Amino acid sequence: MMDLIESVRNGFEKKDLTLISIAVAIFVVIITVVLFWIVGRRKNLQRGVLIVGLSGAGKTLLFSRGVLKLIDVPGNERLRSKYLDEFKSCARGFIFVIDSLSFSSEIRDVAELLYTILGDSVVSYNCPPFLIICNKQDETMAKSSKVIQSQLEKEINMLRVTKNARLDSIDDTGNNNTYLGQRGKDFQFSDLKPVIVEFTESIARELENNEISVKAVSEWLYKIA
Repeated sequence: MMDLIESVRNGFEKKDLTLISIAVAIFVVIITVVLFWIVGRRKNLQRGVLIVGLSGAGKTLLFSRGVLKLIDVPGNERLRSKYLDEFKSCARGFIFVIDSLSFSSEIRDVAELLYTILGDSVVSYNCPPFLIICNKQDETMAKSSKVIQSQLEKEINMLRVTKNARLDSIDDTGNNNTYLGQRGKDFQFSDLKPVIVEFTESIARELENNEISVKAVSEWLYKIA
């Protein structure tokens, strides 16, 4: 090994292009191996999928027998914060459940919670994917996923403006210290890349024909596994 290092050093001194090319190639291989090891280690550590939402959104009706561990985060605000602080670093992904029927009256709270999670420094660093489930679509007055996405973007955009000073500060607690989206542009979920946010719909009850929501969640879990 020492002979190889000495040869490379001599090659640089003599400007031997062959030895320099070999040295660069070895360096690239080493860096590539290290990066693959780091990525693989992070994936092994991130084995949990957190199911989050306000109380009554219908989180407990969602389950899967996939390879990932599902962690049901309580809707109670105090317990929710405790669970998020404990498990956010190991989250392979987030399933965010929204009550489509009561969304209009809860939009501020829903947006605040989603904003807090997306802006968390640990979450933004790990870049886990998000599946936002618009639940209770079997109810007549329920809002569609497209309407919910559009209204959430507007609400988060307003939150981003009102909390801009806080977002720009360095916060050791890891809460909302990441600017969401692109500066100088209205907020859109598509601007959160590399974080990928997807929307889907689900019904409120465990019916035999509830294949759409089960399939959507299963496919998403399989994709991030």
